[in-house]
Amino acid sequence: MQQVTDNPVQSFVPRRGFRNAHAQTLAGNFLPRTNILPAPEERLFQVEEEAQVLCHCHWQPGDRRQNALTVVIVHGLEGSSESQYVLGTGSKAWRAGMNVVRMNMRNCGGTEELTPTLYHSGLSMDVGAVARTLIEQDSLKHVALVGYSMGGNLVLKLAGEWGQGINEQRAPKELIAVAGVSPAMDLAPSADALHDLQNRMYEWKFMRGLRNRFRRKAALFPDRYDLRYLQNLRTIREFDDQITARYSGFTSADDYYTRASSSRSAEFIAVPALVIHSTDDPFIRMMPETRAKLLANSHVTFLETEHGGHCAFLADANGYDGRWAEKQVIEFFEEQMAGRI
Repeated sequence: MQQVTDNPVQSFVPRRGFRNAHAQTLAGNFLPRTNILPAPEERLFQVEEEAQVLCHCHWQPGDRRQNALTVVIVHGLEGSSESQYVLGTGSKAWRAGMNVVRMNMRNCGGTEELTPTLYHSGLSMDVGAVARTLIEQDSLKHVALVGYSMGGNLVLKLAGEWGQGINEQRAPKELIAVAGVSPAMDLAPSADALHDLQNRMYEWKFMRGLRNRFRRKAALFPDRYDLRYLQNLRTIREFDDQITARYSGFTSADDYYTRASSSRSAEFIAVPALVIHSTDDPFIRMMPETRAKLLANSHVTFLETEHGGHCAFLADANGYDGRWAEKQVIEFFEEQMAGRI
């Protein structure tokens, strides 16, 4: 596979008026995509003994279902299967003749009652459980995974763990590729960047969602969660230290960030992988060591752009809707699929 290195992508040019990183990020979040996906099949997947997740599945008709590439799309922090980038990527995959599975992480998409546990950036095996179940139950021949932001970290972490053979698990032969867009591969510096003055609006949005979700979990499982720990939390790091770590088996926020970051296993990714990152992302920080690992891994195509914001990459709509990163992901999957046939 050809690897993209030094200043690799000249083809991404920000849409007129959206050169600024915050303008890109906000437009990418709030400007709606065209959704061409048909009505989904709603399915619950058992990812752990006490945890289920909800997925929305869109199947190509007839015998195309088993033979088509199935794209599993994983959202970011406080997102869901209804996030705009999920619908946009899903629509492009559907138009390309692919099956689409829009995955909700634990508790997301209004599913707090399906598990007493919380969700966090380390639950890569949940994505793996969905992929394996789809392959086994639906006799799928080709599967690809793509995640955005936190979802990108989960997908790349899973690929690295499968490359290492963690818990004696390897990538299924049906997995043809993975992709991460604006992946939060280095969690600690990215969490801290959210508290920079220019990023407080993002942190406030995430904190509002996380607080409300924790209150709903405490109402559903009052014997498990104590709302006292929610008091006086102002930052993502504080939330992860007092809530995520406390209730998810980590000793602290630093322990959580270290163990859950996909940067730890990036060198072990052993399937074709596309990683798209913008150097002007307002709050996702990619450390030099992580960048070096990606560039040194022959399985990874690393597209690093000067502009694009966070999960946005909004270009002029020349022959398509201008959602450049979504287009790159689907074209990458098509290339990997062509190599399998």
